[in-house]
Amino acid sequence: MHMHSQRRQESLFEHVAWYARVLQALNKTPALLALLVQGLSLGLIWLYANMGHSLPNALFTLDLTFYIFSLVLLQSMIATTIATCVGMAVWWRWIHFFFPIALWLMSIVHMPSSVYLIGFIVTLALYWTTFKTRVPFYPSRPAVWHALFEFMQKNSPNATLRTIDIGSGLGDLSMYIAQKRPQDRVEGIEIAPLPWLISLVRSRFKVSQARFILGNYEKLNFAEYDIVFAYLSPAAMSALWQK
Repeated sequence: MHMHSQRRQESLFEHVAWYARVLQALNKTPALLALLVQGLSLGLIWLYANMGHSLPNALFTLDLTFYIFSLVLLQSMIATTIATCVGMAVWWRWIHFFFPIALWLMSIVHMPSSVYLIGFIVTLALYWTTFKTRVPFYPSRPAVWHALFEFMQKNSPNATLRTIDIGSGLGDLSMYIAQKRPQDRVEGIEIAPLPWLISLVRSRFKVSQARFILGNYEKLNFAEYDIVFAYLSPAAMSALWQK
């Protein structure tokens, strides 16, 4: 009996450890985890709706639209609950709640399919590999530009520095530093095509000395730069610090 109980405990621990490893791996790719959460919640709603007693019969006498909305709202709550249980960030939970509702609203508006295509292309160009890098479009503010400039002036007021802005976005910070310190070589690198293109065009119009690169900062050799600046989401900062 003791040996049997011990084996059961070991088996339970193995299953828990396996679940923890899977969850840890999925948390590194939140987009995939979000897809699984929505898929699971949709599957549960489908099973519930096909059991013959999905909602009280009184709802059928009210309105079909209200009935469908009730299922959509239930899916939103289930998805949010699952996201909370697996430890997803708070903002992901809000996305899980509003995503099914937004899809339902868009389906009853009957927008042309071209609207969805344009929206997809613009979103892809703006966010690109956010699902992998976990770094959304995250523009810096003038207070950040001023702080960086003051830091550079305090430590190297007359030196000629080579500076790189990681995730340069629309290029404001790079162009500001290039204007304030014309002796420096200022570069910005951006992985998303749309912000990079906008920064490139803006630098041409402003006749800025800042140079903008379309690419992934992970392929850069930081040893070639005097200052490496990053204003990214916290999700990317640990790996960036190690690099």
